Amino acid sequence: MQIQGQAALVTGGASGLGAATARALAAAGARVAVLDINLAAAQAMAAEIGGLALACDIADGPATEAAIAAAEQAHGVARIVMNVAGIGTAKRIVGKDGQAAPLADFERVLRINLLGTYNVCRLAAARLVAAEPSNADGERGVIVNTASVAAFDGQVGQEAYAASKGGVAAMTLPMARDLAQHGIRVCTIAPGLFATPLLKQLPEAVQQSLAASIPFPHRLGAPQEFAELALHIVRNPSLNGEVIRLDGALRLAPR
Repeated sequence: MQIQGQAALVTGGASGLGAATARALAAAGARVAVLDINLAAAQAMAAEIGGLALACDIADGPATEAAIAAAEQAHGVARIVMNVAGIGTAKRIVGKDGQAAPLADFERVLRINLLGTYNVCRLAAARLVAAEPSNADGERGVIVNTASVAAFDGQVGQEAYAASKGGVAAMTLPMARDLAQHGIRVCTIAPGLFATPLLKQLPEAVQQSLAASIPFPHRLGAPQEFAELALHIVRNPSLNGEVIRLDGALRLAPR
């Protein structure tokens, strides 16, 4: 699919991997709506790229539906959907004090990362189904979701995060098959260790240690590299139903 002139949604678009993706889409000529729970940050990003900022909790059905409707009113139906919003957490199932981890913590991560991703997909896809095909292949749109290498080799304390991202990876193929009849492609990127604002808050020595664990290149991934892959998926019509690791051959150690 050609990116120039298309309407695009980027959840979690105000920072990190989402911000890099929003910038890349705008540079490629897309009309970008930045959806983020942090409206002020979304507005700053939208001002930078000439896009639209919308406050959105992706796990809230009505709020997400309203945000997607507002984006469509401004830019037209979104043929490019980038689901990047998510949260990370680490908590052992049984703590050092012998107490079981709070169920609410597990539920919150799954609600945002998995249910939230599915929520955006279902609402965006419903609008795409009603749209005219955009090219000779009959393609209506592309959805790119974000998992993590933790989906496959989660570390100690990552039960909730790994389960949520594993769910995103697992629903990729059935969602692609489900939407194939409508000309909508679905892929997922599973990033490894990237130099996001959250990770950069760690001490420099810790960042260097993490970078050294990556076989090649020996550095943290650049958010722009995530964005480049996301845009390539949009442009390559044969990429569908695939989960792509973007990790420099990294396999996470137990801890």
